[in-house]
Amino acid sequence: MSISRHRDLRTGQSVWQAHRVTPVPYHAHRRERATDVLVVGAGITGALLAERLTADGHDVIVVDRRPPVHGSTPASTALIQYDLDVPLSHLADAIGWARASRIWRRSSLAVTALHRRITRLRIDAALEERESLYLDGDVLGRRDLRHECVARQRAGLEVEYLEPSRVARLFGISGRAAIRSEGNIAADPRRLASALLRIAVRRGARVLSPVEVTDIEATRRGVDVRTAAGRTIRARHLVLATGYEMPKVVPASGHRVVSTWAIATVCQPRRLWPRRPFVWEASDPYLYIRATADGRVICGGEDEPFADEESRDAQLPHKTSVLQRRLAALLPSIDATPAF
Repeated sequence: MSISRHRDLRTGQSVWQAHRVTPVPYHAHRRERATDVLVVGAGITGALLAERLTADGHDVIVVDRRPPVHGSTPASTALIQYDLDVPLSHLADAIGWARASRIWRRSSLAVTALHRRITRLRIDAALEERESLYLDGDVLGRRDLRHECVARQRAGLEVEYLEPSRVARLFGISGRAAIRSEGNIAADPRRLASALLRIAVRRGARVLSPVEVTDIEATRRGVDVRTAAGRTIRARHLVLATGYEMPKVVPASGHRVVSTWAIATVCQPRRLWPRRPFVWEASDPYLYIRATADGRVICGGEDEPFADEESRDAQLPHKTSVLQRRLAALLPSIDATPAF
């Protein structure tokens, strides 16, 4: 019996899987072990934690039921931006201005800190700074988008409202107003997660796979974690970084999991929009677009509540067609034919 829900997290081959990545050293769990911190999950979240914890001098073990970086991380579109799915103006209405603006500012600071850390570690993960264009849509029309821009400026964020004529002139997108923001980054998530884990391993972290955690017992000195193989890992601290495979202790009413679909085009660097900002919409569901370092276009969206893997996968041809059509409509100069 696992402590987290089993899910087939992705379908098909993502664009990031087309390139070789230096593998993360990992070992089977064949004996009892002890550590300062046990991290359950060897994706991007577990990798970030392992790197930081080992940098601070902690002894770390990372476990996963899959090999490292084989869950949902290779399917991430990696638009690393501080913009939240809930507009600041809407969040302020729900929880108050002080809390909402603080959340947005902290998100901005987190992206800035991540950028600096990746740069300081000299990780080669196709890291690039990117602007973001937040287009008007059915959640925020043009007047509401202006109000949202004013709210973000009031919170101290560097943003600018662009009329449709400026959006068309600067970026080749017709008929849409936008908020332009800075301070975002793009990366190859598979290379980034692998590099972070390898850095942690060089500092002494141990990555174990396949390991299925079946039980957690609190002790006077920390936790005893039992695995499906009948072995125990004793740790002073435990971090669950299981991503979309939510731990069963998380109340089902407190969150929802959705499916999203994404395509990546052929390489076409000469057809890309100027300065290649992230593009996404104030809509529900929203379309989101980014370019890769080698000139492909990644387009995603069409989110729906997750039902099961078979239902999700059955929709792949239809969703691919819709994304291709919407990408071509928004950016007519792009060859929207999917390569991934």
